[in-house]
Amino acid sequence: MKYMILLYAEPDRNPVPGTAEFDEMMAEFASLDARMKDRATVLAGEALHGAETATTVRRRDGQAVTLDGPFAETREHLGGFYLVEAATLDDARAFAAAVPVARYGSVEVRPVEDFS
Repeated sequence: MKYMILLYAEPDRNPVPGTAEFDEMMAEFASLDARMKDRATVLAGEALHGAETATTVRRRDGQAVTLDGPFAETREHLGGFYLVEAATLDDARAFAAAVPVARYGSVEVRPVEDFS
């Protein structure tokens, strides 16, 4: 089954680039596929630019309406994602727990709907 792993954190809680803590976190991200290969296969994964770069689009009364920024006001922002293939929800949760962001933010796991 496919699972979407969503990474959330408060922007000021992220390790600062150029520090040892940031380098350690990036090494953990780089080794995540290999460390978790027995639990999940990464199909895709990317970091996102900050929430201040987001545009929210809504369609109302036949018109597209755009707003700068994310739709919801939250302390934690969506900062990246993984799409993984895992045999069980427990395997997907184990992958999520291994993501470095889980130490200072939150990692959401959602099964991907299969409409076939």
